[in-house]
Amino acid sequence: MRHVAPGRLSQRCGYNRVVVGQYSFVMSGVVTGEDGIARCPWGASTPEYQAYHDEEWGRPVGDDNRVFEKLCLEGFQSGLSWLTILRKRDGFRRAFASFDPVVVAGFGDADVDRLLADAGIVRHRGKILATITNAQATVRLRDRHSSLAALLWRHEPGPSAPPGGTTELRASTPESKALSAELRRHGFRFVGPTTAYAAMQSLGVVNDHLQDCHFRSIAQTERAHFSVPM
Repeated sequence: MRHVAPGRLSQRCGYNRVVVGQYSFVMSGVVTGEDGIARCPWGASTPEYQAYHDEEWGRPVGDDNRVFEKLCLEGFQSGLSWLTILRKRDGFRRAFASFDPVVVAGFGDADVDRLLADAGIVRHRGKILATITNAQATVRLRDRHSSLAALLWRHEPGPSAPPGGTTELRASTPESKALSAELRRHGFRFVGPTTAYAAMQSLGVVNDHLQDCHFRSIAQTERAHFSVPM
């Protein structure tokens, strides 16, 4: 997602523009909003971002369909604002059968035409076709008694110090590069290292909430009680 954090917030940060995964913004440290809660800077800019930051981002996910959805949406976001994807997410879910890989894997030419005419989603032929291809790859993993979620979580990195500011975060990591390569070996598309890392961040495979973000400890507690899919 790309945005500049708004001004009506108390700030503990610098003002250099940074890029984190697929996200770009100006502030580097947490910001404290009118509710008195400290958040990562991008999570304090719009109501949609705040809800996503507070309730979803960094929380561990092991459900295969939800992992498939997030990987596809991160692919659709490439080159666009994540806010666009959030605002169209319900439309995506309707258009892609709630991201059920078994259903999407069976989409044919008529479905592609339907999706290209659907203003409720991002109408990009390559990304639509990649979503169908990725559904088929997900089904193949299941046929081999594995899962997309298990593949994702095999690339969880070891413990590291919490980031103090967004300037300490990276667009990709060795683990996301390895995940991207493995996904591609299994036939997935639109899954470059940056897209893979954005998915790892949002699905809780890493906890990239800043050290002073109120929601870092919440995500970390959930991670501690999370059963990694096998």
